[in-house]
Amino acid sequence: MEKLAANSKIEELVKSLLVHLGEQPEREGLEKTPKRVAASLKYLTSGYGRDPHQILNAAVFDEKYDEMVVLTDIEVFSLCEHHLLPFYGKCHVAYIPEGKVIGLSKIPRLVDVFARRLQVQERLTSQVAECLMDVLKPQGVGVVIEALHLCMAMRGVEKNNAVCLTSSMLGVFRSDQRSRQEFLSLISHKK
Repeated sequence: MEKLAANSKIEELVKSLLVHLGEQPEREGLEKTPKRVAASLKYLTSGYGRDPHQILNAAVFDEKYDEMVVLTDIEVFSLCEHHLLPFYGKCHVAYIPEGKVIGLSKIPRLVDVFARRLQVQERLTSQVAECLMDVLKPQGVGVVIEALHLCMAMRGVEKNNAVCLTSSMLGVFRSDQRSRQEFLSLISHKK
């Protein structure tokens, strides 16, 4: 019931927005738009209702592996909190276990939990790294995100080929140049 009320409020706000933009929400092409936008926004911000630690804790396993684990090219889609326009790209994650590993499918799920919130790329990068560090307690975690921001491509400076790169290096990825370089080399080799 609460969910229906929230959707209804969002639909009313979208109708009002359409009117303020000079549109007619009742015209054929727009009559279902408020409902679609409400559903879309609920999905794109569904990360607020999910606990990232809960997702990871269900798939942490004891393992005596101590070499780097790297997962590359995780697709990322999020909404910029400044303009509510999408940014999208790829996320690369690495960690060096300290007696515990995680099911690989949980890493993209973790990225999605944080990406499905209103975000800035810098915070998203840090949140993924810090959560993995907190749950796994590995020797280190490295996260790099490369993304295109539609707020820069469609408006403002209108630079549609500008890619933003952010990184978060924790533990040995921060203190040991060789570990950091190995990770960066592995992800740059993909291009």
